[in-house]
Amino acid sequence: MNTGRKDEQLEGVTLLGNQGTDYTFSYNPEVLESFDNQHPNRDYFVKFNCPEFTTLCPKTGQPDFATIYISYIPDVKMVESKSLKLYLFSFRNHGDFHEDSVNIIMNDLIKLMNPRYIEVWGKFTPRGGISIDPYCNYGREGTKYEEMADYRMMNHDLYPETITNR
Repeated sequence: MNTGRKDEQLEGVTLLGNQGTDYTFSYNPEVLESFDNQHPNRDYFVKFNCPEFTTLCPKTGQPDFATIYISYIPDVKMVESKSLKLYLFSFRNHGDFHEDSVNIIMNDLIKLMNPRYIEVWGKFTPRGGISIDPYCNYGREGTKYEEMADYRMMNHDLYPETITNR
């Protein structure tokens, strides 16, 4: 069957289609895989909504639940979605504050694929009567994407959208 991609373009993608998936129960950025962007000549957003993210409070060990939103403009590499799912699952027994979790996710994705622009937003369900919704972003330095990151950071919460995960 011709899928439109050459095998060498998918080199390094080992999890997709693998029926023997191994779920790692501790933080594991090594599970992330990337593949070549077939449209590097154009800007476009890739968005992931991950409504079943869990991590642990580093002080109490209590579980924290969130929807994680990841949006990025790829350059040469893109993240493979099954590896992203397994990576996010690896936070299940990892203890970090909400703010740290979203920044770690963004940093790992930058390291993996060096996108033109990326943002990660965590919308955590309330615990103890308060919710925390950290947002971070990055635009490649010295480019229009750096300016875009500044603009989106300053304006991202001016008109809060409807929160649907609580």
